Amino acid sequence: MSALLLSPAQRKEHRAGAHHLDPVVLIGGEGLTPAVVQEIDRALSAHGLIKVRVFSDDRAAREGLLAQLADQLSAAPVQHIGKLLVLWRPVPEKAKAERSDRAPAPRVVKIVKFAKSGSTRPQVKKVRVLGNERVTPGGNIKRVKKKRPTSVKKKVAD
Repeated sequence: MSALLLSPAQRKEHRAGAHHLDPVVLIGGEGLTPAVVQEIDRALSAHGLIKVRVFSDDRAAREGLLAQLADQLSAAPVQHIGKLLVLWRPVPEKAKAERSDRAPAPRVVKIVKFAKSGSTRPQVKKVRVLGNERVTPGGNIKRVKKKRPTSVKKKVAD
């Protein structure tokens, strides 16, 4: 696997996005173990843009670590500042399961009716709305209108 290449504009955008992030993975004295690589891979799959803190004083070793991580995980090295490494990889899209048997579930809706005079409190009512019902602007609950089938005679007449 090879590291992704970013244009300077893309790198700048990802640096700005990573500014407020906290490090998700910490690399200690053991260095880059398979468990650490696996955890970084999970974090990249979940978030896309992550920070990694390396507890090492050797700058060259940290740069090598960034290049090695980017190669192993097919990610893009975004930034190396101090003991922080920033990596980016596009988040894979999750496949949604399509279900045809699912109907709209009942939900609880809060209806607020204001008084005509401004001196009294508004009435607040929580109502359970089923999947085939809707709330009108006036606060009433109505069933959704279904399109009724027209008769064969009317179809022929048209």
